[in-house]
Amino acid sequence: MFQRILSLNSKKATTALLPDIDVPHATGAMLVRAARADSVYLFEEIEVIDDVLAQRYKLSPEAAAKLRKECETLDTIMPAGEGFAEILRDAIDYDERVATVLALWEVVFADGHKVVEEASLLSRLETVLGVPVEKSKELQDLVRDLTT
Repeated sequence: MFQRILSLNSKKATTALLPDIDVPHATGAMLVRAARADSVYLFEEIEVIDDVLAQRYKLSPEAAAKLRKECETLDTIMPAGEGFAEILRDAIDYDERVATVLALWEVVFADGHKVVEEASLLSRLETVLGVPVEKSKELQDLVRDLTT
């Protein structure tokens, strides 16, 4: 599955390939995409991604880091972050989608602030995940309050 996508070796991959990506990879790739949305990919963001992946999928720190590295590759070859959100929307229940939005905000605020590109991406992802704007705002405020 993953090798088939990598063999494309370009951004010409289509969303038709996305159903082959499992939930952990879709989650991780979406977190990576959120972290990179402002064109700066910081150690603090990487730490949050690794922590989220380790906790959510009960992985060792090493296994979480390996999964994140695979997700970084996925992020570079897949054309749209919304495709990852579509996989998750169809594969996980509402509470898990809310937890995913919370994790996305944790990544965004890992560097101490959010920027327009990050907020714009998260708005699109939340819509695809089916998390209402009001709920997302609560999650955003919660994370901001905890990180400031």
